[in-house]
Amino acid sequence: MISIDRLHHVYPGGRQQAARTALHHLSLRVAEGELAILSGPNGSGKSTLFRILTGLLRPSSGKVAVGDFDLFAEPAKARALMGVVFQSPALDKHLTVIENIRLQGVLYGLSGRLLESRIDEALAWSDVKARLDDKVMTLSGGLARQVELVKCLLARPKLLLLDEPTTGLDPSSRRAFLDQLARLHEKMGMTVLMTSHIFAEAETAGRVAILKNGHLLAYDTPASLRQMLGSEVLVIRSSNPDALAARLEGEAGAHKLRRYGDELRIEAIEPSQSLALLESVLEQHRGLIQSIAIKQPELEDVFLHITGHAVGPGGGENGEQAA
Repeated sequence: MISIDRLHHVYPGGRQQAARTALHHLSLRVAEGELAILSGPNGSGKSTLFRILTGLLRPSSGKVAVGDFDLFAEPAKARALMGVVFQSPALDKHLTVIENIRLQGVLYGLSGRLLESRIDEALAWSDVKARLDDKVMTLSGGLARQVELVKCLLARPKLLLLDEPTTGLDPSSRRAFLDQLARLHEKMGMTVLMTSHIFAEAETAGRVAILKNGHLLAYDTPASLRQMLGSEVLVIRSSNPDALAARLEGEAGAHKLRRYGDELRIEAIEPSQSLALLESVLEQHRGLIQSIAIKQPELEDVFLHITGHAVGPGGGENGEQAA
């Protein structure tokens, strides 16, 4: 459904600013009917790629096809296949839910019975049916996001593009929105590409793409990405990570020792070895250890491993570089 070939984009510099390359000859395929997540630290190129895919930005070079259509040679035909949910809200908060939806239908060229049937069809997947006459300003963030999704569905898109759709939502609202999205994907066979910095959201995706500095570092299933780190990981927080890293360097053996800020990680551990390794490290270096734990790799750990950026408590990248 999406075919990206050697996409390259440079933002031109000014008098006091040098030119910046946002995407480096990036190639990516999203199969029809797939749910893919695009992730990466701040400045990785996610926003630039999203703007190009939605037709808001023309790249310096490269090709993008949506379905059978070249996005730049036949933009109208390519865009007709898309529904887009942007990160910034696109609702009139002073209008009611149904007024917002009907207005969007008119913009799509729908009217009369066709519009009403499309509205009924789109609302069937949402939790806003009981709030149609309420003004959008009275909705929670999660319900407002669902209204935006309902608007997209009026045109029956084959491709749904979402830019950080759960930003600012509480965990309950985020879960409700993602559950609705999963139902849509499963029942309608719609292709979905979503940007996200919350890695728990990517666990149920078909494939996950990880970008850094405009380069595609990985693109695979969540299970395959987790296998990069082996079966288990030993996570150590230290009061003196420099000293502990120097000591562990010669003790890690076949395992991989990596450092992120004050945190040290010993990766590629088999379950039969993890407990013995934890006990050995704790026994020999207890004075330098604040906490130590064994964990199975998650996508958050894969992101940290691949990009060298730690992930903050809210799921966002906090900028710590690997030593």
